[in-house]
Amino acid sequence: MQTHLADFIRDTPEGREAEAILRKCVHCGFCTATCPTYQLLGDELDGPRGRIYLIKQVLEGERATEKTRLHLDRCLTCRACETTCPSGVEYGRLADIGRDVVERQVPRRGTDQLKRAALRAFVPRSGVFGAALGLGRSVRPLLPRVLAEKVQSAEPAGHWPRPRHPRRMIALAGCVQPAMRPAINAATARVLDRLGISLMEQPGAGCCGAVRFHLHDQDGGRDDARRNIDAWWPAVVGDEVEAIVVTASGCGVQVKDYGHLLRGDPAYAGKAARIAALARDVSEVIAAEADALGVLLAAGRGDGVGGRIAFHAPCSLQHGQKIRGVVEGLLRAAGYALTPVRDAHLCCGSAGTYALLQPELSAQLRDDKLDALQAEGAQCIVSANVGCIEHLATAARIPIRHWIELIDEKITKSA
Repeated sequence: MQTHLADFIRDTPEGREAEAILRKCVHCGFCTATCPTYQLLGDELDGPRGRIYLIKQVLEGERATEKTRLHLDRCLTCRACETTCPSGVEYGRLADIGRDVVERQVPRRGTDQLKRAALRAFVPRSGVFGAALGLGRSVRPLLPRVLAEKVQSAEPAGHWPRPRHPRRMIALAGCVQPAMRPAINAATARVLDRLGISLMEQPGAGCCGAVRFHLHDQDGGRDDARRNIDAWWPAVVGDEVEAIVVTASGCGVQVKDYGHLLRGDPAYAGKAARIAALARDVSEVIAAEADALGVLLAAGRGDGVGGRIAFHAPCSLQHGQKIRGVVEGLLRAAGYALTPVRDAHLCCGSAGTYALLQPELSAQLRDDKLDALQAEGAQCIVSANVGCIEHLATAARIPIRHWIELIDEKITKSA
């Protein structure tokens, strides 16, 4: 695709990156076949190819409009288009650049502005979010149905083993997961402990930065990244830890991108690159211990929860981090039968704050995904991202959990 970027962005780092991405696009349209919003709406401008044209026009100097912003708002940034693209177009990064320019040209007003400002201020603060969620749970019967279905009860975290192994890793606590699903990181700590690895959460770390970054506070998102790097750095620079373990795949995409996000910051570029290199989805960590895990699972093959399960692969796992088939292999090794899931590449509609900002489209995608997950008689749905889990849980007919919890149960019962 030929480009003629406008003076305001041509010679900037963002402009050079955008131009390189745009030049890879060959207009083939393969991406539209895997775009969730294009499938729902049938509008070329609600598919990746159309959105690329919109971004290109803005970067070439055409003034953005509210219609431009609407089509970009409807994008889930699921990055299924990247998986499909034969030319390797990095749509997610292009969308970040384009959205930033559009937001500056077409400022939000009224309710839309207030809602996004509230989400930026509220969600990344885990203490505030946890307190509010606790209050919501206490008055859940009095809440409107739309709110009540989002205020789910949480399984207790259970025992977190004390650090006792020479091998150690750091876990990202995150912002909403500690309150919504505290059992996920605790289960990960128990599994890793049985594999000879101690898992710890570092004081001072928190939100990965994705919430603010994708709500037009890219500077705030980078500040969140710097805060986490500062919290983790003493252990990292002292070679005390092997990895940064992330159990929410959406957060994993962000942490693995720290090097790119802070590449222009002389004080943090090197640190960010090292943190990004250490970041691992929990599935990568567990899979690397396959031999030891196999011994533990063999001892517990007859114990724990069994039966048929459906795995929802989050977009952030399969398209963002490009991790495919790993979780499924671990679950099969644990003795679970995985049911087939049609259109497994499609988004569930969670997409960070998308479910709150685009509720109608999000609900359609959720319902379609649940139909696919529940069609083959699964007794439980498992996933790898807290956002997907909570979103699907609002309408699921069967339990939905993080897959590491099933591995934990299998291993714990064999102990």
